[in-house]
Amino acid sequence: MRLASLFVVLCGMLTTVAAAQWPQPDPRPRYHFAPARNWMNDPNGLVWYGGEYHLFYQYNPHGDRWGHMSWGHAVSRDLVTWEELPLAIPETDVMAFSGSAVVDRRNTSGFGRAGKPAMVAIYTGFDPVTKNQSQYAAYSNDRGRTFTPYGKVLDIGSSEFRDPKVFWHDDTHRWVMIAVRAIENRATIYTSPDLKHWTHASDFGPAGARGKNWECPDLFELPVANGRPGEKRWVLSVSQGDNGPGGGSGGQWFVGSFDGTRFTLEPDWSGEPHWMDAGADFYAAVSWNDVPDGRRIWIGWANDWRYANDIPTYPARGLMTVPRVLSLRRDGSDWRVVQAPVRELDSHHGPIRQIDHIRLTATPTPLPLPGDSADATMTIDPLDAKQIVLTLSDAQGYQTLVGYTPATREVFIDRTRSGPHFHDAFADRHVARLPSGTGSVTLRLLIDRSIIELYAADGTRTITDRFYPGKGPLTWAASTTGGSADISRLSIAAIDPAASARRQ
Repeated sequence: MRLASLFVVLCGMLTTVAAAQWPQPDPRPRYHFAPARNWMNDPNGLVWYGGEYHLFYQYNPHGDRWGHMSWGHAVSRDLVTWEELPLAIPETDVMAFSGSAVVDRRNTSGFGRAGKPAMVAIYTGFDPVTKNQSQYAAYSNDRGRTFTPYGKVLDIGSSEFRDPKVFWHDDTHRWVMIAVRAIENRATIYTSPDLKHWTHASDFGPAGARGKNWECPDLFELPVANGRPGEKRWVLSVSQGDNGPGGGSGGQWFVGSFDGTRFTLEPDWSGEPHWMDAGADFYAAVSWNDVPDGRRIWIGWANDWRYANDIPTYPARGLMTVPRVLSLRRDGSDWRVVQAPVRELDSHHGPIRQIDHIRLTATPTPLPLPGDSADATMTIDPLDAKQIVLTLSDAQGYQTLVGYTPATREVFIDRTRSGPHFHDAFADRHVARLPSGTGSVTLRLLIDRSIIELYAADGTRTITDRFYPGKGPLTWAASTTGGSADISRLSIAAIDPAASARRQ
């Protein structure tokens, strides 16, 4: 969530003519969520309730660029197939900026009815006249279908105080809110007994990477996968408006402890930024509250604020990533957040095809990957190749590259020639360095018409990038430079939730 500037609007007007000439791709992804039309940005109010995963999101009901911010709403029973519902929290005298939702099972707020808990949304209300940003509450007694406004619950007189994430803290038996003092690059923590009255507890930051603002914080506990039995740590995540790993907006995270009042960094924590994703299109990631099996699952907005208003899609402008399950791993003296697509995605696979030992040389070898919608896992033995490149091509000759460079242990996505030009900041190459070692590497690729999500090193490295090809079908080929390589195993499945629903 951020304010639209006059500069962005004017730039958008200048690029409208060029974008109109774009060979428009089908804007409807197969298994990533996008609204039917109009603008969408940050995921909001993620909560599980009544057998449904609720995905609220920043939405403009009146157009396909940022403005009139309200809460859109979609629900899913499997995190893959989504039903878009009517607007949940509309713009009033204030815009409904980003925030979170909780189920008040103890009825601390008194909003519950007939013995059933209310769903309570806590969000930032932005007054376009005074520029004030303060925190508001609204509640729902019909599973999030409609909300009753309660009003303002926290105001510190700031124009840069936003994006509350709220959760119940068992040890202190109270609600916790983490929000941001955006331009200070600071996360701020409040506590409450009832979701209505909030007390300041502590602040965190600046730390790690700095930018023009911090946004969309989250705070949650994860087990340490390779730690002692029962060992856990808290993770604080925050998005950043610029200076991210892809050059624009991005997200970072920190590991430490939380006592219900203060987040404290892990001893000897490296001052270097720990990025959520090495690509350009993973922003505002926040996690679901109350997932019944205890998994910590987050989702990100697949876009970058540098060009978000200009991406060449119609009638919708905005896309979410696949929901990802998180775990935490100690990596020597450092830490890694591990990300993996939710297992529910597997139930929407078509027939799985497996191929062993595809020899790669400088001559491109066609790969039997579905061009526009696939889940592919491949193990690559680099042999003596200097680089291995997977090329996704359209009928007009535009190409998006996915590759691995053994000497530097780097995986990359290169979209410098992925489609017609629409914004100067888009064409780029994004790199993630794998742990030191030799031999084979395993990559998992999720492809869905205009997005690639790359998972490597057991999910400790990810690259998420949009691409916007020209006309015609998409095809894959693989080649090498400086020698030969071997795809020792390739596992491929098309993903089409609509088709899987028909099979059932």
